[in-house]
Amino acid sequence: MSRRAGLGGAAAILAAPRLGSAQLASRTLRFLPQANLASLDPVWSTATIVRNHGLMIYDLLYGLDSNYEARPQMAAGHEISADGLTWNIRLRDGLKFHDGEPVRARDCVASILRWSKRDVLGSRLVALGEEVSAPDDQTIRIRLKKPWPGLAWALGKPSANICAIMPERVAQTDPFTQINDPTGSGPFRFRRDLFRPGDVAIYERFDGYVPRSEPTDFMTGAKQVHFDRVEWRVMPDPATAGAALQNNEGDWLESPLTDLLPLLRRNRDIEVGVINPAGNMGVLRFNFLHKPFDDLAVRRSILSAVNQRDFMDAAIGTDRALSVVPCGVFTPGTPLANDAGLEVLSGRRDLDAAKAALRASSYDGRRIAMMSATDMPVIQNLSEVAADLLRRVGFNIDFPAMDWGTQIQRRTNRGPVEQGGWSVFCTTWEGLDVSVPGSHQPLRGNGAQAWSGWPTMPRLEALREQWFDAADQASAKRIAEEIQRVAWEEVPFIPLGLVRPPQAWRRSITGIVRGGPALFWGVRRA
Repeated sequence: MSRRAGLGGAAAILAAPRLGSAQLASRTLRFLPQANLASLDPVWSTATIVRNHGLMIYDLLYGLDSNYEARPQMAAGHEISADGLTWNIRLRDGLKFHDGEPVRARDCVASILRWSKRDVLGSRLVALGEEVSAPDDQTIRIRLKKPWPGLAWALGKPSANICAIMPERVAQTDPFTQINDPTGSGPFRFRRDLFRPGDVAIYERFDGYVPRSEPTDFMTGAKQVHFDRVEWRVMPDPATAGAALQNNEGDWLESPLTDLLPLLRRNRDIEVGVINPAGNMGVLRFNFLHKPFDDLAVRRSILSAVNQRDFMDAAIGTDRALSVVPCGVFTPGTPLANDAGLEVLSGRRDLDAAKAALRASSYDGRRIAMMSATDMPVIQNLSEVAADLLRRVGFNIDFPAMDWGTQIQRRTNRGPVEQGGWSVFCTTWEGLDVSVPGSHQPLRGNGAQAWSGWPTMPRLEALREQWFDAADQASAKRIAEEIQRVAWEEVPFIPLGLVRPPQAWRRSITGIVRGGPALFWGVRRA
């Protein structure tokens, strides 16, 4: 074996400890999240807000550093057999759940198995795993049918679905049923008894958490907590949330309205910046089960008319620091991003060519339904531009408005438009999710098991398998370039650009961890 290593404040005040107001304020961080916390299970849900909640209260076996490389987190390290088929992962000392019980290897095994049934990379473990077991309380053993060098990356990625380590009794919950016990082992514990959905979620520092000794580096190293309490104050109206930050009724606003950025920047007590350069990729997604987008020619007809800059300016404004174009099928700025065939989106835009291509296709003028989530400003703005573009190309567009929750439900409907189905929609994917083929769900072509739209594209699936087997980064890069070329031929989706949403916080808050999602360790009040 070789070693490798008012505004929700009333509820919060009633629930708070009996401290003086100044003392309480100094120990409490007031966070204004992007959306309501509708689920507490980061394995069951892919929603960003649920993932953020999960990173508060759960720890992971591995974490990604600022170079997106996996390093041990709950793990002390691991040994891999010479043939690459057996991993022995050792837990580090001092790990404890919020109920006081020690973290044991069998808890991790149950958590890994549950995660593997829900996550796009976890499914790789289902396919390759011969054994996931706990030979003793400190050792997790994973035996594979073929080597998988990226296993640690999969276990440590901070994007949906995260491999959250839970007590065995919780992790034994059916993976398609939400958990109801939020016991974790992370730096914060969730106060379920004080949770008011749509209003406030309370997290308290877990005194039993033992940080690693290394410096913090994105999702790795020490997770030092300097607040006794973090309050998530849910404010669905972005103008209200912006006013709360300006009035010192909140400390950190996750998703400020773009129109409010000039006002926030003029406030000397507020700082505005991009915390997550990997951002969110905008995508235009088709339904491959029904006409007209079951026809490759129809999908291809749109490419020459898409102007990614138009989409980004609508989504996030004209500040070039907040968006990136051109954008291929992998996240700009990450190791596998490339320009293979990118001229299909970065070259001269030609609406007339798109119109002619659509007329030459099988499209018969039928009504198509483009879903739009009115309560998600970035997605709504992308959708408005897309609907206008499709009309100008020649599509007969029905543009029903709905909230995000309704859109998520409707996009699971595999029926035709006449039976409540859909034809096309816009959404965004977290940059880390779409940075590698393994977790890139919009690129999957595995039919009924694929992400909403359900394309069957054997060439993309074969290339994905080749990427898993890549011997080195150079090989992985070549495969990623070929994947991108095939994507322009098959058009599983159209990338619309990379949004780098800004966040805003009061200057009294320091130590914010850069590189990814809103993280609450390392943050202090000056």
